[in-house]
Amino acid sequence: MEQIPLPSPVHYELILQLLERQTMSAVSQNPDLRRQVNQLIITLRKAAVQQKHLEEICQFSSVAVDHRWSINHNSGKAVAPD
Repeated sequence: MEQIPLPSPVHYELILQLLERQTMSAVSQNPDLRRQVNQLIITLRKAAVQQKHLEEICQFSSVAVDHRWSINHNSGKAVAPD
């Protein structure tokens, strides 16, 4: 089976730090926006945990995970010139 492409965990951390440090400060005076940002933070934390769980299942099943830094990933396959 091929490697399963997944986002690098650092992507979650970067977004969470931005939301917690900058976005939350920017909406501190607006309770509705603050609540929405908080929900977004919770959702991203859940997604990170869910991905970690998927990675553990893959490891248990001997399926390799390929942490990707972007969607422009070179699969290593040769491309014929035009």
